Amino acid sequence: MGFSPGGGNGSANKNINNNNSTSHHNNINNNTSSGGCCNMSLKCRCKWRCLMSSGFVFFFGCFVLFGSVATFYVWFAFTPYYYARGTTPSALGCQEDNEGSWSVGVFFGDSPFHLKPIEAMNVWRNKSAAWPVANPVVTCASLSESGFPSNFVADPFLYVQGDTLYMFYETKNSITMQGDIGVSKSSDKGATWQQLGIALDEEWHLSYPYVFSYLGQIYMMPESSMNGDVRLYRALSFPMQWTIEKVILKKPLVDSFLINYDGAYWLFGSDHSGFGTTKNGQLEIWYSSSPLGPWKPHKKNPIYNGDRSVGARNGGRPFFYNGNLYRFGQDCAETYGKRVRTFKVEVLTKDEYKEVEVLLGLLAPTKGRNAWNGVRFHHLDVQQLNTGGWIAVMDGDRVPSGDSVHRFIVGTASVAIVAILVISLGVLLGAVKCMIPLSWCTHNSGKRSDVFLACERSYFCLSKLRRFCSHLNRSVSFLRGRIKPNSCAGRLVLAIYLAFGVAAMCTGVKYIYGGSGAEEAYPIKGHYSQFTLLTMTYDARLWNLKMYVKHYSRCSSVREIVVVWNKGIPPEVSDFDSAVPVRIRVEKQNSLNNRFRLDSLIKTRAVLELDDDIMMTCNDIERGFRIWREHPDRIVGFYPRLIDGSPLKYRGEKYARSHKGYNMILTGAAFLDSQVAFERYWSEEASQGRDLVDKFFNCEDVLMNYLYANASSSQNVEYVRPAWAIDTSKLSGAAISRNTQVHYNKRSNCLVKFSEMYGTLAGRKWEFDGRKDGWDV
Repeated sequence: MGFSPGGGNGSANKNINNNNSTSHHNNINNNTSSGGCCNMSLKCRCKWRCLMSSGFVFFFGCFVLFGSVATFYVWFAFTPYYYARGTTPSALGCQEDNEGSWSVGVFFGDSPFHLKPIEAMNVWRNKSAAWPVANPVVTCASLSESGFPSNFVADPFLYVQGDTLYMFYETKNSITMQGDIGVSKSSDKGATWQQLGIALDEEWHLSYPYVFSYLGQIYMMPESSMNGDVRLYRALSFPMQWTIEKVILKKPLVDSFLINYDGAYWLFGSDHSGFGTTKNGQLEIWYSSSPLGPWKPHKKNPIYNGDRSVGARNGGRPFFYNGNLYRFGQDCAETYGKRVRTFKVEVLTKDEYKEVEVLLGLLAPTKGRNAWNGVRFHHLDVQQLNTGGWIAVMDGDRVPSGDSVHRFIVGTASVAIVAILVISLGVLLGAVKCMIPLSWCTHNSGKRSDVFLACERSYFCLSKLRRFCSHLNRSVSFLRGRIKPNSCAGRLVLAIYLAFGVAAMCTGVKYIYGGSGAEEAYPIKGHYSQFTLLTMTYDARLWNLKMYVKHYSRCSSVREIVVVWNKGIPPEVSDFDSAVPVRIRVEKQNSLNNRFRLDSLIKTRAVLELDDDIMMTCNDIERGFRIWREHPDRIVGFYPRLIDGSPLKYRGEKYARSHKGYNMILTGAAFLDSQVAFERYWSEEASQGRDLVDKFFNCEDVLMNYLYANASSSQNVEYVRPAWAIDTSKLSGAAISRNTQVHYNKRSNCLVKFSEMYGTLAGRKWEFDGRKDGWDV
């Protein structure tokens, strides 16, 4: 058996340690029993735990409150972003991109300085229900639906072969997030484009595909600045197969073009890689006897290097007109590619260069983000056709550069402000006792374990930081001492905090959830179109009309607003703040029949009849327009009614919903075919009905429904549910039908009379959600 000389002492030490541990444990328990949980060395940690219950309730209540505010704001302010069948591009395409949402439009004119968009040319295409075709004509959606996922298309260049147009452009691949060169083809002068696919794809970003002919060959000089050079590609099988011909310049030039001028070839481009170079504010010129080089630098290089607004960076193909050379440049002062500026080249030699700005004559977009090019347009290619006319392709964007990042930053900052305000409210109401747990930041009187002290030294080793935490915690007591929540001043402060919190929460939701803020049009088979908005009013409702015109003129697909003036002194067109032309049609007689009068000046097939006291979102209007383009033979509107029973009785929308169907759409907010509906209404067959409308000064919309039903046994109406609609006549007292019961009685009489004249509607009924697109629920 072995003997340990220290065995007895070790046992004694073990017993002593056990006794000390037990004694220490009992002391803690006694202290806890006598003084609550906040005593001795655990005071701060226990206090933090004790406050968790009240703090949790407070923060949970704030979460519910501001969450409810956010939910209500989303419900009220934002139209649901759902799509009808056939409107969604490929799931991979048209993703939100920080570079923008560029698309391409077509313009025509008798000179490069008198260009008008394609919608002004009244080009109609029945296959896509585009009456007329409207810009843009090539978008990320049209490429994605053709099997080439794209986030945007930009930098378009035309190549003309007889009556066939080829358009080359940058398309940002939605999968690789890299720029490739796409190509589309048109055989009808630019109205319809077939997406041929990707013509050029390299391992690096490509853009600005400058296409030209030289000695019987077709070449492309796309931007390859990411690869550090300027390359020429030659077409092997135009337009889809290309091979590298030569690297003509070992320099990372962006947006370069070359032009044959005065016996030499001139290469314009911008090099942003040099030290001291101003991005988007630099321009260099090089010259050679051949597009294949060798190239020599201009004596005055860099031609520009400074102000981003001067148009230094190229913005498209140069062109000749009346013997003069013109260059497009980008104004990048406010944001990248804000607009195109046009310069007339007065001197271009090996030693000198001079250009002066001239006006291009393009009308600036006026619809803001609702227009496809409403925020910026930075590229233009103008070419003369064999017919002598001119065609141009231009890219445009509805959002500024970096918009998605900007919205995310502003949105998260607003939510952070809400969090700060909530904590401040918690301090004032006593739910938050200290900003930082006291054990993290002060020296406590009680003993702490070595492990705790080591952690404290590890993370808060600086005395200044500990002092700052202490001051921050003391400010809680100071703030609560200065502002008493139960006093009038305290309640006012709390109300202000709450108001700022609600405002910040709504701002955060708007920027994070609300998207770019654009209310875009919906294409059909790659085509956009336009409609005429027509409203009927009189002098007592002028204030309402001004608000109406200002709002609806900004909707993307509205081409013109026609005001049917029934009574009183008409206003001047200059009285309205409108983004589209306004035409006032003064009527000789105050009659509701004037709403459907034949009007040869209307240039669109679709007409939206919309009362001047109805306010809806532009997105609702665009959805209604899309459904009408799918069903142009029907009345497509926003207010359904069900006409049935014996005797016939006019009832509101609630009745139609309770009976799960409708057979009438009120034309006070409905799309009609102007070529069909107006002719029907003013036919001899409808003369008795028009007389009844004049007699009752009511029922013109009811008559139109009977005329449509009488013309066809198939479905003649379609319903689109608006996100919300406001009747502004309730605010003015100038409503035609202020007495609802009298109004309904007149309409019930009309139903009986019209049924005798044109047959009943009672046998017709179409269910809500019949289209299964989510728009008619």
